[in-house]
Amino acid sequence: MKLVECVPNFSEGRRKEVIDAILDEIKSVEGVKLLDMEMDPDHNRSVITFVGGPEAVKEAAFRAAEKAAELIDMDQHRGEHPRMGATDVIPFVPISDVKMEECVEIAKEVGERIGNDLGIPVYLYEAAATRADRANLADVRRGEYEGLKEEIGKNPDKKPDFGPEKMGKAGATAVGARMPLVAFNVYLGTDDIKIAKAIAKAVRHSSGGLRFVKAMGFEIKERGLVQVSMNLTNYKKTPIHRVFEMIKSEASRFGVNVVEGEIVGLVPEDALLDAAKFYLRLNNFKKMQVLEKKMREG
Repeated sequence: MKLVECVPNFSEGRRKEVIDAILDEIKSVEGVKLLDMEMDPDHNRSVITFVGGPEAVKEAAFRAAEKAAELIDMDQHRGEHPRMGATDVIPFVPISDVKMEECVEIAKEVGERIGNDLGIPVYLYEAAATRADRANLADVRRGEYEGLKEEIGKNPDKKPDFGPEKMGKAGATAVGARMPLVAFNVYLGTDDIKIAKAIAKAVRHSSGGLRFVKAMGFEIKERGLVQVSMNLTNYKKTPIHRVFEMIKSEASRFGVNVVEGEIVGLVPEDALLDAAKFYLRLNNFKKMQVLEKKMREG
């Protein structure tokens, strides 16, 4: 059975009625199963996860983007997380009997439809990128909504893959294909944003840190804390526990403790089992020793 996962991020994390309306559009598509929804008021951002067959997932992603464009005004949006559109990013992830190349084609089809039918500039990223400098989402989103709105139509490097060379209140959307990732945040026992940014710089790959780690430092004013917010793009090669230990080590240099970790959205089971094996120092532990895993797989 062909299964594709879609994990769109929307620039709204405070108005539940808006996200509920987007969820209704996704659930209206037959053959789609909603797996998870996370709202973050500090980042003013929501992450929705659903899965289904390729055609159903394509339709659900488009309907969600259409509803978000109707209800979210980027001129009014404020939040900690970088963003450039009402539907900020739409990644397609191969899950079962689907190759990455198929997800790339899905991304292109959905991106073209959003660009043509909704009049929203679309940039292809990750495996779907048409240019090397757009493979990294951070590079695509650099300047965010305000900066892109100023440059699009003037700077040839900002020409979208689909849609107009101008932005309306829905902003722009990045559409791509990628492997499963882990969205992992670590809260620090300080309100000093400089420390969070310094630690993020130390752990992220682009600054010389750990491979397959993207990281930024954010201030979470409501909690009086700062956060190192990360995407782990290959948890098998750079596991969660390795990242967590490096953050603890870096934080100790500033005399700061780690308060807690946080998983945003869904996480592969094996990623957590690897962390348990590390911290419990389990000798010769096999994942098939997990009762539920053994029952599922025989």
